[in-house]
This record gives sequence, structure tokens and C-alpha cells, in this order.
Amino acid sequence: MLEETGLPYEAHLVRFESKDQYTPEFASLNPYNKIPAIIDPHGPDSQPLPLFESGAILLYLAEKSGRFLPKDAARRYETIQWLMFQVGGVGPMFGQVGYFYKFEGRGYEDKRPLEHYVNETRRILGVLDRRLENRTWMMGDDYTVADIAIFPMVRNLIGHYKAGGLVGIGDFPNVTTALATFKARPAVIRGLGIPPN
Repeated sequence: MLEETGLPYEAHLVRFESKDQYTPEFASLNPYNKIPAIIDPHGPDSQPLPLFESGAILLYLAEKSGRFLPKDAARRYETIQWLMFQVGGVGPMFGQVGYFYKFEGRGYEDKRPLEHYVNETRRILGVLDRRLENRTWMMGDDYTVADIAIFPMVRNLIGHYKAGGLVGIGDFPNVTTALATFKARPAVIRGLGIPPN
């Protein structure tokens, strides 16, 4: 989002292996000790504003930049609806697939949790695929905070979690087409390299 808007920023890598998220400095930004978190030193009324939770951060940056959130009230709320769909559905379900498929959940003898999250992920991908029929983005031709929230999660499901085959990603061609378009955006390409590893 920051690369898309062109707003100036300084990125800081939070290393989980050294538990950076539990430092007092990070906790001052996010008492929940999770990423992402930001601080805008030039927030409302020229006061610093710390924010956590991806949906809140995206809405704030959209309003600050005047980009990626429609001005028309109906389209604005429709966009926010899809952003909340990511926050409440896409992110948690895809994350659970990752947990049970790639990480600690792999050793569970009971495969019902993984099956449940795979089925829910497929259901979500079906919703996204139907929404993207004859559309470039979630809101048609307009690229919005909904896309900026959703497509990194789809990318992680396939790439980071290596669960594309597990969830049958090939069954959702509109999602994979939109994902390819998303990954080709210059701002996305730049953003994926920040901070450098």
C-alpha cells in the first residue's frame, strides 16, 4: 500500500525468531504483538498516530493519500465490505490452512481441522472467483484496498504455505488471473523486496 500511494515511509523488519514483536518498542505500536503495525509521525492534527490491524492501516492510508477507496458512498462501503471479508475470512482461514498444513499442525493425527480449513478456504476462493468473473479487480476496473488486502493472502496460500494443490487453486481461474495481474504491478514488485532480506 505504501509503495502504491507513494507516501514516504521507513520499513523495519520484525524478526519472530528473536521475538522482536514482544519488545516494549513494538508493543507501544501494537499491544497484541502482531504485524503489521505502523506509526505515522504526521497523523491527524500533526500528532503521531500508531496503528495496528491491516484493515485499519489500509483504510487510514487510503484516506490519507486519497487513493484506493472510492469517493462515492455506495462504492466506498462495498469496497470496505470486501476489505472486511479479507480481515474476517480470507486471512484467518488461509492462515489456519498454513498452520495445519505447513507448520505445527502437520503432526496432528486428527486431520479434521485441516479438512475443515481447506473446505472453508475453497468456499472463500469460490466467493472470490465468482466476484471476479468479468472483473479485473474486486471492484471492477478500480484497484482498491480490498485487492491490496486479498491478493497477498492468496499469494501466501500458494507460495509461502505451498497449499495451492491442497486447495485446488486451479479450480479458481478468475482468482489466479487476478493474482497474476496483482503480482505484475510495479508497486507490488517493489514492495515484495522491502525490507531486503
